Amino acid sequence: MGTLRIHPFWNWNQFLFFSFLVIFLFPEISMSVDMLSGTESVVHNQTIVSEGDVFELGFFSPDDSGEWYVGIWYKNIPDRTYVWIANRDKPLSNSSGVFKVEDRNLVLLDQGNNLVWSSNITNGGTGSDDAVAAQLLDTGNLILREANNGETETESESTEHYLWQSFDYPTDTLLPGMKLGWDLNTGFNRFLTAWRTRTDPSTGDFSFKLDYHGFPEIFLWNKQGIEYRSGPWNGLRFSGVPEMKPLDYMTFTFLTNRDEVYYSFSITKRDLFSRLIVTPTGALQRLTWIPDTKQWNPFWYAPKDQCDDYRECGPYGICDTDASPVCKCPKGFSPKNQQAWNLRDGSGGCVRKTDLDCAKDKFLHLPNMKLPESTTSFVDRTMNLKDCEALCTRNCSCMAYSNWDIRNGGAGCVIWIGDLIDLRQYTDGGQDLFVRLAASDLEDGGNATVLITGTTAGAGVLVLALVAFVIWKKKAMQRKGKIEKKGPHERSQDLLLNEVVISSKKEYSSENNPDELELPLFDFDTLVTATDNFADENKLGQGGFGCVYMGRLVEGQEIAVKRLSKNSGQGTEEFKNEVKLIARLQHRNLVRLLGCCIEMDEKMLVYEYMENRSLDSVLFNKARSSLLNWQRRFNIICGIARGLLYLHQDSRFRIVHRDLKASNVLLDGEMNPKISDFGMARIFSGDQIEANTKRVVGTYGYMSPEYAMDGLFSTKSDVFSFGVLLLEVVSGKKNRGFYHSNSELNLLGHAWRTWKEGKGLELIDPAVGDTYEAQEVLRCIQVGLLCVQERAENRPTMSTVVLMLNSETATLAQPKTPGFCLGRNTLETDSSTSKQDESCTVNQVTVTMLDAR
Repeated sequence: MGTLRIHPFWNWNQFLFFSFLVIFLFPEISMSVDMLSGTESVVHNQTIVSEGDVFELGFFSPDDSGEWYVGIWYKNIPDRTYVWIANRDKPLSNSSGVFKVEDRNLVLLDQGNNLVWSSNITNGGTGSDDAVAAQLLDTGNLILREANNGETETESESTEHYLWQSFDYPTDTLLPGMKLGWDLNTGFNRFLTAWRTRTDPSTGDFSFKLDYHGFPEIFLWNKQGIEYRSGPWNGLRFSGVPEMKPLDYMTFTFLTNRDEVYYSFSITKRDLFSRLIVTPTGALQRLTWIPDTKQWNPFWYAPKDQCDDYRECGPYGICDTDASPVCKCPKGFSPKNQQAWNLRDGSGGCVRKTDLDCAKDKFLHLPNMKLPESTTSFVDRTMNLKDCEALCTRNCSCMAYSNWDIRNGGAGCVIWIGDLIDLRQYTDGGQDLFVRLAASDLEDGGNATVLITGTTAGAGVLVLALVAFVIWKKKAMQRKGKIEKKGPHERSQDLLLNEVVISSKKEYSSENNPDELELPLFDFDTLVTATDNFADENKLGQGGFGCVYMGRLVEGQEIAVKRLSKNSGQGTEEFKNEVKLIARLQHRNLVRLLGCCIEMDEKMLVYEYMENRSLDSVLFNKARSSLLNWQRRFNIICGIARGLLYLHQDSRFRIVHRDLKASNVLLDGEMNPKISDFGMARIFSGDQIEANTKRVVGTYGYMSPEYAMDGLFSTKSDVFSFGVLLLEVVSGKKNRGFYHSNSELNLLGHAWRTWKEGKGLELIDPAVGDTYEAQEVLRCIQVGLLCVQERAENRPTMSTVVLMLNSETATLAQPKTPGFCLGRNTLETDSSTSKQDESCTVNQVTVTMLDAR
């Protein structure tokens, strides 16, 4: 920052003209230094840049909101990505602020010279401002330190002499080298807090905080409630993040001692950027910037499935996404509330079958476990596992024990006192947990040796075999008699159930131990009573499959009953498919199947009741659409995306829904979306990419071109349907299928045209009002258009869609021509309630014999 000198041969007018030209052409001027001395300041249109040109600090206004902040962002990433903000909760009302060193502190002053923000150092010593300097490092850390006679700080120097550093006050981002955790000497806690919204950096509801008590772990909080926990650090990774493995270019650190407890990570490749963030919607995301692709790529995220939800299965309940239902009780335990358990509500947890007897108790070995909540556990790092077992055995309050560190065969001891909370089992990963159990429940044959002679053993075996044969024969005769006594309808019920189970086992034959379909059966009289004999006033909706009724069980639980048409062959196929699929799926954005009923000619499916019914009943209803403000619509879009991602990637199998539409998305009391109706869904094997069908089923307006024309369906055809649905949520208008009554383009064509003309915001539903974020709306429209591109290979995957929706810094490609329809049909029918042969045009190609639902 030297003195500006005017060359002798310039006159004053030439200088003023040159100055005006520079300001006009280069409105934002970057200082050539990374330092800010006590005599310098940063104002609007000025920035300081780290020595390696990695990070930049200056004033910014998100989405041109009129509110101004001082922040740090990546210098050379096109989509500006903010990593730290000084005054996140006290924005300036205009750009006339000053950021400088004053009274040995960093301060932000408004145009009236009033203090807006300060580093607030109380022990910075005495002396002039010239004695301290601020410096922006290539790590993204803004530091305040002694000036050191003009020498600059290097990345390798100790942080002990920093007067202040931004790394101690993170916002929503954890960068390499930052510490997430506690300084135990001062009681200082470093944690992440999400932005309020995508364009409002003020403190949001979600935070990611390390709890150092007991066996330390990190929790994701929603205000005062826990949403997710990492599990404690086991020496290699967090026990709740089995996919967390050291890489050549990325290492993870967890340090715990008497002075501090923190988590950190580091990157060894200088051209690779990585950051961990908490999004405004409550997701943890690790993103990496790959120079070759020029975009932020998803590396890891959480919560990713139902078992990531905190306390999903209650005390002692074990959550397992490979089980159906996901909640199960360990050996020696049974559900606390069997009725709720049968209805797939495991939040009540499990209770012991047999009371403990401290002197005789044994321990049940559970492998591949996410350890229980550990903040109240006891830790001894010096013990081995054998000593740990002895300690837990002697302490009658000890309910479980495990290793503190799993490296090199295991070391240290952790014991849990009281109920075991938030257990989860993995196919691969986690660690061994030993749970206290009554000896009689363990069936530990290894410790009881029975000495018998070979003759006695042989005789015993023969006797047992004979008894077993007699019992089997008797039961077989009884079964035969029962079957003969059954009427044709009852035999039909058995055959249908057997067909579902057998076909299900064939579908899931790749599993080593396929689970039985543990789906509760409701008797017909129970559902008649619940729905008041299927009264019209309880009817929620109707489709080609039949009707859906609201009901209330005797114990008070509200349910939705889908009663399939007696003469609908399609209904029978849908019923079997739904039982096979949705009974095994567990996700917060998928509707929960509680059970089924097969009696006489009746086939019924029982679901959890959704208070706000289907999305189309709100979205396309002028009287109710105002209930969906922009934040609710955005949450609905993100929720549907997460549910579809679970089907495509995170569930036990890759599942293509094939009929995603507004009427198949249900809304609960808080307007949270849940995907429903899996009658047309298909399972893909692990290496399968697409499939072909001669019978095209679906709904006009949501089917992708390759599916409608050639019967080819894949996850990308679901992505197309999602794109249509997204644009409908934004606009409040139906896509109207393959035609439009006034010969205009359908919704996809209209959205494409307005986007190309730069008028994307004209698409938004007037019922939203003015309370929306323009950039967020435009991002959603762009994502929707990317999803409905004509060629399947150009469409993003759902994992990329989720990233694009939840990260304002993700780079979005420009969409290509959508697969919208240019033809016109003179008939306008509700394809969801009729089944008829029609002819229509998709991208100028005629398709006939569409089997619509």
